[in-house]
Amino acid sequence: MIYFPGNEYHTPADRQRVFWDRMSMNTRTYFVLEYIKIVLHNRKVALSGTYDTAAWASSSMDIFKIIEDCGGKFHITGMENIHRYKEPMVFIGNHMSTLETMILPVLIAPSKEVTFVVKEPLVNHFFFGPIMRARNPIVVSRTDSRADLTAVMEQGQALLAKGTSVIIFPQSTRRIDLVPSEFNSLGVKLAPAARVQVVPVALKTTFWGNGKLMSHLGPIHREDPIHFEFGTPFPITGNGKEENQRIISFIESRLRSWDQN
Repeated sequence: MIYFPGNEYHTPADRQRVFWDRMSMNTRTYFVLEYIKIVLHNRKVALSGTYDTAAWASSSMDIFKIIEDCGGKFHITGMENIHRYKEPMVFIGNHMSTLETMILPVLIAPSKEVTFVVKEPLVNHFFFGPIMRARNPIVVSRTDSRADLTAVMEQGQALLAKGTSVIIFPQSTRRIDLVPSEFNSLGVKLAPAARVQVVPVALKTTFWGNGKLMSHLGPIHREDPIHFEFGTPFPITGNGKEENQRIISFIESRLRSWDQN
């Protein structure tokens, strides 16, 4: 099922917060409780061995709706760059919060099989681990760059050859600002090796902040609009340096534009 068949989606301006969120006195109580319910349900499904792509997209849509229920305003553009191409691709984007890992599945998975490159602690996490393992991710340590490169290149090529796209966040950790020197080249190395194109993904997801004690359950900022933009796919023709800079420039330009609005 394609949840967003058009080229773009914008949360209706008159979309109201649900009653129970309004009653939470602008806290994140309702959001956290609903989010935990979804995670626990899908953890159970994953442990049963039935958490397939359709279930993943559906659960992602459930979280999408909760975010809108709590005042989140989505602005998603460039969806034609997912729908138009049937072949697998490498999606390369910045990483701000938990929000994008929860929402990208409903935007991409209905059109093409996809998985993430994720850090090892996530697949071993008590709550999230079973869900992530069910989606056959590429696991990296972020502490051994040589081993991470080998894992991404070997597993990534195998997945792409079978038709599964790969989402990579080149930044080593989630952060609001984009530091080009921290934007590694894993994605632009994988794509040419697998003979696929890359899709730059710019996003702004400060609506869902990073928590101090529990990073996945940070505060929510209802005043911050949520932006996703998928750029036009393109091939890597050289050593990837120019293309990596092209992706960084795409993201930087969108972030500047969104900050000005």
